[in-house]
Amino acid sequence: MSRNPPAPDTTVLAREDHYEAEDFEMTLAELCVLMELRSVDALKKIKESYGDVFGICTRLKTSPQEGIKGDLLDVARRQAVFGKNFIPPKKPKSFLQLIWEALQDVTLIILEIAAIVSLGLSFYTPSRGQNTVCVDNHSATEEGENEMAWIEGTTILLSVACVVLATALHDWSKEKQFRRLQHHIEKEQKFTVIRDGQVIQIPITDIVVGDIVHIKYGDLLPADGVLLQGNDLKMDESSLTGESDHAKKTLSGDPMLLSGTHVMEGSGRMIITAVGVNSQMGIILTLLGVGGELEKEKVKKKKKKQDGSPENSNKAKAQDYAATEMQPGTSKQSTNGEETVNRQSNLPKKEKSVLQGKLTRLAVQIGKAGLAMSTITVVVLIVYFLIKTFLIQKHTWTAQCTPVYIKYFVTFFIIGVTVLVVAVPEGLPLAVTISLAYSVKEMMKDNNLVRHLDACETMGNATAICSDKTGTLTTNRMAVVQAFISEMHHKIIPAHESIPQTTLSYLLTCISVNCAYTSKILPPEKESGLPRQIGNKTECALLGFLLDLKQDYQAVRNQIPEEKLYKVYTFNSDRKSMSTVLKNVDGSYQIFTKGASEIVLKKCNKILNAAGKPKPFNSKDSDDILKNVVEPMASDGLRTICLAFKDFPAGQPEPEWDNENDIIMELTCIAVVGIEDPLRPEVPDAITKCQNAGITVRMITGDNINTARTIALKCGILHPGETFLCLEGKELNRLIRNGKGEIKQELLDKIWPTLRVLARSSPTDKHTLVKGIIDSTISEQRQVVAVTGDGTNDAPALKEADVGFAMGIAGTDIAKEASDIILTDDNFTSIVKAVMWGRNVYDSISKFLQFQLTVNVVAVIVVFVGACITQDSPLKTVQMLWVNLIMDTFASLALATEKPTESLLLRKPYGRNKPLISRTMMKNILGQAFYQLVVIFTLIFTGEKLFDIDSGRNAPLHSPPSNHYTIVFNTFVLMQLCNEINARKVHGERNVFEGISSNAIFCAITAGTLIVQILIVEVGGKPFSCTELTVEQWLWSLFLGIGTLLWGQMITTIPNSYLKFLTELGHGPPKEEILEEELAEGAGEIDHAERELRHGQILWFRGMNRIQAQSRVVNAFRTSFYEELEKPQTQSSVRSLRESKQ
Repeated sequence: MSRNPPAPDTTVLAREDHYEAEDFEMTLAELCVLMELRSVDALKKIKESYGDVFGICTRLKTSPQEGIKGDLLDVARRQAVFGKNFIPPKKPKSFLQLIWEALQDVTLIILEIAAIVSLGLSFYTPSRGQNTVCVDNHSATEEGENEMAWIEGTTILLSVACVVLATALHDWSKEKQFRRLQHHIEKEQKFTVIRDGQVIQIPITDIVVGDIVHIKYGDLLPADGVLLQGNDLKMDESSLTGESDHAKKTLSGDPMLLSGTHVMEGSGRMIITAVGVNSQMGIILTLLGVGGELEKEKVKKKKKKQDGSPENSNKAKAQDYAATEMQPGTSKQSTNGEETVNRQSNLPKKEKSVLQGKLTRLAVQIGKAGLAMSTITVVVLIVYFLIKTFLIQKHTWTAQCTPVYIKYFVTFFIIGVTVLVVAVPEGLPLAVTISLAYSVKEMMKDNNLVRHLDACETMGNATAICSDKTGTLTTNRMAVVQAFISEMHHKIIPAHESIPQTTLSYLLTCISVNCAYTSKILPPEKESGLPRQIGNKTECALLGFLLDLKQDYQAVRNQIPEEKLYKVYTFNSDRKSMSTVLKNVDGSYQIFTKGASEIVLKKCNKILNAAGKPKPFNSKDSDDILKNVVEPMASDGLRTICLAFKDFPAGQPEPEWDNENDIIMELTCIAVVGIEDPLRPEVPDAITKCQNAGITVRMITGDNINTARTIALKCGILHPGETFLCLEGKELNRLIRNGKGEIKQELLDKIWPTLRVLARSSPTDKHTLVKGIIDSTISEQRQVVAVTGDGTNDAPALKEADVGFAMGIAGTDIAKEASDIILTDDNFTSIVKAVMWGRNVYDSISKFLQFQLTVNVVAVIVVFVGACITQDSPLKTVQMLWVNLIMDTFASLALATEKPTESLLLRKPYGRNKPLISRTMMKNILGQAFYQLVVIFTLIFTGEKLFDIDSGRNAPLHSPPSNHYTIVFNTFVLMQLCNEINARKVHGERNVFEGISSNAIFCAITAGTLIVQILIVEVGGKPFSCTELTVEQWLWSLFLGIGTLLWGQMITTIPNSYLKFLTELGHGPPKEEILEEELAEGAGEIDHAERELRHGQILWFRGMNRIQAQSRVVNAFRTSFYEELEKPQTQSSVRSLRESKQ
């Protein structure tokens, strides 16, 4: 279902002004003006007009704590007054536009011109006897036959129309499918809001002005707003302002939050003030042409108002501001020239996918061969005709004979173009697109949401998977199972009575306020179910620990609401801890910290003893706990967390809170807890499958190395007795850097082949490892690396990887945006399914290639030899177009929709340089071509004797269809249908029927093609150059067709070792060529086919290369905001708006 803009409710729109005056004390225009302002200007405006940010809440009829009512009427009213959080997509191409694009195919254009010339000449009727004077033939063309000469040209035009319509229809359905996929991705995006006092998650399109929204580390803001409460909140606004430094957001500094920006640190709450096309990102996208239909409606509506109305002028100012201030990647000071240079330098140089690179090269190679054959065919036909007519028959060229000769030349030209049409592998990109689209659709059922189409096939070549531990290999259902508290190591959760009340009080406050308030434990949905964990799972385990100790964390949170937290140092990968500061009534402060045990323990100088009193705690005591408590817990596969606090007495100067290192020191340890995250039961089997498939699985985690090693042993990444490496991030950096601190590839190459576990790693470590593996040249094949990630800082590694997997449940918006595939269940087994689908895509393309190239070889040779000997093609133009339709559209659909099987995981990855056409496939192609050519030539040259019918050879121009050549055509098509079954297997399997019944599409297409072939032969008549066949002739045609299946079994018995002389085709581009392209200045996407075309000097072939056309359709739905800004019209529009503002 295509994603269309929702139809406006005219009743609601008509009452907009009524709603505006009666229900809200702020207008859309006021909000637009407010959102133009920044920092000091914004604070001044808020103070002067509304008192403070909470005054905005009052005017928008919302509560900072309870949110809006959230009932349907309230939401509808807000959407009517302030708009919906929806930016209409660009209008899809119309069917007529797609038809026009399909008509741009150069071969079709040539064929159309030739058909029109043929059609025009068919209406020229020479005088009686003129043909005999101009051309000698054994049989003169009859008058009735000449009158039917127009049929050939007309039929060719109709056939071209059918091909164009089929192509346009397929492109249209593909656009529809990709829009449906895009809609599904958007529907999955949800945000946390407070409505009627309840914290709920809603789709981002349902957010309205006045909503109170929770924001946290990793979020991508879906609308504009004003900060109500923030904890160490820092935003990445580079997508709007071009400033790379993170912007700190506070109530006293800059409370303005903009859509399209990322939360890089901290958390908080904001009130939504602008949505959809009225938000800052929406204004920019509107200027770029997105959501144009909605703007047209607004323009019509605005015309009813006076041109000088405040709303109009404010809206214009808002758009002007967006145009001048919000250009990605630029700053106000940069000149136009600098902007262009900067943007170009920031564009990545990206090599095409493995499969696409091979296919483009193969398509060009086949296209060159086809062009040569078609040229030779035309030249031979013309030379043969000239020699026969003017040298042997002694005719002279006269004005009266010119139209007759031109008819022959046009016919020869059409035959040559027909050879080219059949030779050019137009179905290759179609097969790729169908296979990928089908795989993407099916992969969604296997919890893989594919964002970038080429990631699907790239995953089939993966040689390494770098996986997170938590949630991917484990269940992400965490619980505290051990605790070191009151100087005693409890192997099970202790009774709350055994813990001193003082210690229990510190523990309760520490966990309650120092966990995100969005993390909570809710009652089970089912009576016998487990309690629901909402939010961060580690924090949920700690909250569950309090519940096990009979403590009520919610009561503490009610007493100390989130806005009363004085200062929060949120968790990030550098700190590996989280700290919260409370200000007490007496002016004293308390700070509570939780984090990685070995890090927090080193910052402690006291510990609560068995009586709940602080006692000194030195480095020796810390080492003892690490050795006797933390390491045994980690060896049991537990994640260890240390909880600590520190008091700042009243009467002392307020600490410098920004000096974090001094603040979070000299802590008092409360407890160390061990959190269990059980291994997913299906993971060991999945990892074994990966290893059998030649894929190395590595674990990259932030956990303790002992915990990581234990989990790695349990899941099969490590095995007892093996010598593989387990390193911490610090140790890895020490081993791979030289004395200057620079990373050296040669040092990394000594580590990564044996590295299996990287613990206590930062996102930078992950990126370094992934890049090092990809850049390594020590192995014959370049490593193809897949990476999983969930955090914001994982984005660089996800981008660097060949395939980036983001966690659908635990992943941040930024990680998802950087990924290629989203795992909707966060499960490692889904990655294994992605490998199967990727390999299946590769095999599907190989199957189609094996089938199509057999048809290509046979058809081109038959047409070439037949035309040279008989001066006419045994297979007529319309028949060849039908064959082309069979082997392109239908075969690609039939062979590209096979489902994957477990057997795909029993072989090693193909690698980037493995040819598409293996020696086994080449054996099948040439073997089948030999059989079919023997059958066809036997029928052409002896068929009239075998079937006791009139010969169809040497028939005059536009003569009626012959029974002879109908048998040739019918046998040829039936052989292709049977060979399509052979093509289902490309690795030398004997049972070509295995699994055929499970592929309903294949069976339906094969049966449908056979039915259409029967109709063409029996009722096609002159347009298809066919006559009716007898039952005996049909049975012989079918028998010879089935012979391809039997012949295929004989070919399979021939060992490949005897056929080493066969050349493999479809290699990837040589490494030196890739490097040469990457060094070229200004290179964008590397297109190896383009370079081949330049070398071959056949640039016009670009129009035939359907891979480019298919790519355009796919890319239409992945056009990014940055690509839009590259358009000249956009740049000129933005520039003019800037000048007008100045």
